[in-house]
Amino acid sequence: QLQLVESGGGLVQPGGSLRLSCAASTFTLSYYTVGWIRQAPGKEREGVSCISSSGGIPNAAESVKGRFTISRDNAKNTVYLQMNSLNPEDPAVYYCAAVSSVSRLCVPTSVRYNYWGQGTQVTVSS
Repeated sequence: QLQLVESGGGLVQPGGSLRLSCAASTFTLSYYTVGWIRQAPGKEREGVSCISSSGGIPNAAESVKGRFTISRDNAKNTVYLQMNSLNPEDPAVYYCAAVSSVSRLCVPTSVRYNYWGQGTQVTVSS
C-alpha cells in the first residue's frame, strides 16, 4: 500500500515561511507526479503546486506563484513545499498526493491523484 506522510506544518506569523515535507516509505516517489493540495474550512480543495515525474518539472497555481516552491530529493524519497511570504489567505490543511504519470508537465489545479497523505495544518497568525 502506498503511503505518504506529510510534516512541517505549524503556526507562523504573516510574512513568515514554512517548509512542508512529503515522504514515501513504500514506493519510489520519483516515478510519480506529486502535488500539494490545500483545503481551508468552508472552502473547496485547491491544488497549489505539483512536480512531474518525468523531468521533475514544477508548476504552481497563480495564487502561490512566486511564493511557494515545490522540489524533490530523490535520494530521500521526499517532496518539499517551501512556502514564503505566508499571508492570511494561506491557512489550511495541506495534503500531499501522488499519481503514476509519464506527463512532463503537471497542472496543479487539474491533476487527479490516486494516493493521498493525511494532511498537515498550516496556521498564519500574529
